[in-house]
Amino acid sequence: MDNNLSKKDLELVESIVYKSADDIAISIARSFERLEERIDATESRIYGRLAEFDDQLCEIADDHKSLREAVTA
Repeated sequence: MDNNLSKKDLELVESIVYKSADDIAISIARSFERLEERIDATESRIYGRLAEFDDQLCEIADDHKSLREAVTA
């Protein structure tokens, strides 16, 4: 029994490997795109929460200033 692969067999194996590599590369690229979208969404939520926090700090500072003026008046 001959265990040697023919040129046609080798070309078939090579084409399967290259096709799989392309599919894997596309899958990885799509995963990175989804990751980037999630990072962007998370960053947006963080900035939104920081803005809310800043607004609350400003309100506290204003209340503190008003209270200080009322006490010293």
